[in-house]
Amino acid sequence: MVDRAVGVPFAKEGFPFIGAAAGGTLIAGWLGWALIAAAGAGLTLFVSWFFRNPARTVPQGRGLVVAPGDGKVLAIEEEFEPRYLKARAIRVSIFLNVFDVHINRLPCEGRIEGVQYQPGQFLIASRPDATLKNEQNAVMIKTVEGAKVLCVQVAGLIARRIVCWVNPNDHAVRGERYGLIRFGSRMDTFLPVGTVMQVAVGDRVKGGETVLGALR
Repeated sequence: MVDRAVGVPFAKEGFPFIGAAAGGTLIAGWLGWALIAAAGAGLTLFVSWFFRNPARTVPQGRGLVVAPGDGKVLAIEEEFEPRYLKARAIRVSIFLNVFDVHINRLPCEGRIEGVQYQPGQFLIASRPDATLKNEQNAVMIKTVEGAKVLCVQVAGLIARRIVCWVNPNDHAVRGERYGLIRFGSRMDTFLPVGTVMQVAVGDRVKGGETVLGALR
């Protein structure tokens, strides 16, 4: 799979929003509406910041699983995952607020076994029941060693658009960009039981850079 967003300062899905905000600002300025132009300039800066696409230094090492997104670790729970894995796994939930980078990254090396979109509700992404009820997109990765890692983009109260750029049978490269969620969201990563965890609840993590754990 080719990382389609390398070297681009903003996610291309953000260009229409950035362009609309900038265009409105220019029109307001041309008409002499100073307050509206100032508000438009602020909106343009915010939207540009939201869709920013920073480079990351991806850690190297066998079996490492990195965070799929920026944000705060809400939960680390061992539970039964009933839809895709159909087995017990360690769920790591990361909440992305509107100020976090929203580019999502693949957590590990391997082959993408499946991509499945699930329509659903738009509950606040930090709620525990959002795991099963909210609109989401799941990506299943099988590592070279045979371990299965499930990465789920979960929409939230404000996030109403999930973007995913990968397909089944693509080669997954740790830390590679693979999608985004617009305007506040959550990332769930399900790791095999026995994974040596390297983060704790409350930690701030960076997508593609912070190591969540090491597969046994």
